[in-house]
Amino acid sequence: MRTAGNVPHPIPYQGSKRWLASTICGCIPKDVRTFYEPFAGSAAVSLCAATCLSARHFVIGDLHQPIASLWKAIIDAPHDLADDYERLWNEQERVGRTHFNEVRSAFNTSPKPALFLYLLARCVKAAIRYNRNGEFNNTADHRRRGARPETMRENIVRAAKILDGKTRIHNAHYLDTLKDAGDNDVVYLDPPYQGTSGDRDNRYVKGLSFDEFCEGLHQLVMRDLSLIISYDGRIGDKVYGQRLPASLKLRLFEVKAGRSTQETLLGRDGVTYESLYVSESLLDRVPRLPRLLLEPAKASEERLLFQ
Repeated sequence: MRTAGNVPHPIPYQGSKRWLASTICGCIPKDVRTFYEPFAGSAAVSLCAATCLSARHFVIGDLHQPIASLWKAIIDAPHDLADDYERLWNEQERVGRTHFNEVRSAFNTSPKPALFLYLLARCVKAAIRYNRNGEFNNTADHRRRGARPETMRENIVRAAKILDGKTRIHNAHYLDTLKDAGDNDVVYLDPPYQGTSGDRDNRYVKGLSFDEFCEGLHQLVMRDLSLIISYDGRIGDKVYGQRLPASLKLRLFEVKAGRSTQETLLGRDGVTYESLYVSESLLDRVPRLPRLLLEPAKASEERLLFQ
């Protein structure tokens, strides 16, 4: 399997697949024309795939405008973005604890990429949160100051270097982002997990219901696209989220994501497993899957866990 080496990650982001990206990229066949990540967020898998030279071109998409704008700034003007972040980071020492709220107010008035990047670097759990008025309302994590300017600059510049000239940015619904995808491409889908994306949930720009996502997947499967999908998971024997239907003919694998922090705090030995669904068309193109993937046993059989 091609290895990613030291992958740059300029965008701190809750739910990032940074630690699973190498395993996911191990499912990518050789000679891929374009790698699509239409629920990009921090685009951890695209960055890993670009570092591994797993595709000739990349499409990074997100329905959330500030994310798409931030990726465009990273690729088109990395040094300007790094300069603006450094200025904001240095200002916090002079201004003090009110600085974060001032930056947040400025972003809600004019959502510029550097303001958004600074908010993600400083806010609690690097989580995007909005109020009912559509205003960013997560608070500062006062235990940390965010990535140092020199570290952020290095990550921004390196990300720009590996993506520049071969990447398109889309601010669109995922099906619109994938309208040009073909059978020589690979698509990685990482929508908001079930239970976190309802219409009244202000963490996301728009909800995506289970039924709506299944209908969209059906369209993509009918187009014979090569799909890798993250959508649910489990801790121990407790499954979180409804499994995708068998009618989609997706093969379910799991990857060990590590020990659950919450279970450890409760004194329990809970290990998190993330689900990966792989389409039949992709399986036909990959001679060997990563060894860290395991196929769950059928419900009537004992579940075998990778240790």
